[in-house]
Amino acid sequence: MYAPERQQEILRLARDRGRVEVPALAEEFDVTPETVRRDLKALDRAGLIRRVHGGAIPAGRLDFEPDLNEREATAADEKDRIARAALAELPADGTGSILLDAGSTTARLATALPLDSRFTVVTHALPTAARLAEFPELTLHLVGGRLRHRTRAAVDAWALRAYSEINADVAFIAANGFSLEEGLTTPDLAEAAVKRAIIGAARRVVLLADSTKSGKAHFARFGALSDVDLLITDDGLSPEDARAIEREGVEVVRA
Repeated sequence: MYAPERQQEILRLARDRGRVEVPALAEEFDVTPETVRRDLKALDRAGLIRRVHGGAIPAGRLDFEPDLNEREATAADEKDRIARAALAELPADGTGSILLDAGSTTARLATALPLDSRFTVVTHALPTAARLAEFPELTLHLVGGRLRHRTRAAVDAWALRAYSEINADVAFIAANGFSLEEGLTTPDLAEAAVKRAIIGAARRVVLLADSTKSGKAHFARFGALSDVDLLITDDGLSPEDARAIEREGVEVVRA
């Protein structure tokens, strides 16, 4: 089978199944995983699929939400750079209040905090809370609610009520997609409601999002880019796109 024929069949399988995996495709077409990855790269460049960790999904699936392990492994170096750059946005006196949204990049920020941090931190994300529980000088508030197993985050009325009672110095939020046209989006409505509450609970809002999220739109919208004071992303975001965002009043840092 020639490459164009194989790629057409891979596209059909992705649309039929909702997701395809590299090892399974390699076995199905009797080719190496490297060959499959080249096929997926070609289809991704054509805008027909979207590559994810270990495989691909059809382009345009607004409800797709990778699991926590997959998100942790995607764009890991870029997320580490973003987290380090975000340290400069912590309250200057070292004792202010911080809101940490659920997300793989915000979780990396939690890990990057100095061990002797004396901040007051509020989060509804269990993985983030677990990382911060070992910080001896930090005051940690864990927001409760219904646990979404896919993101290990609390959602619904309890979480929304808790954030409505908070006025923090800075919130670090995450998004599955961001763009000037579609704003800030995520696949789940309950997660979106909590993110919207976090934006309203802080005097300054910092979006931590790697450049693969740029231009992507998902089912649930929780704000406009103009609701953000600062976007910290990586240098995969083009200077032209960064300038377009800054014209809307949002500062952009490309780490």
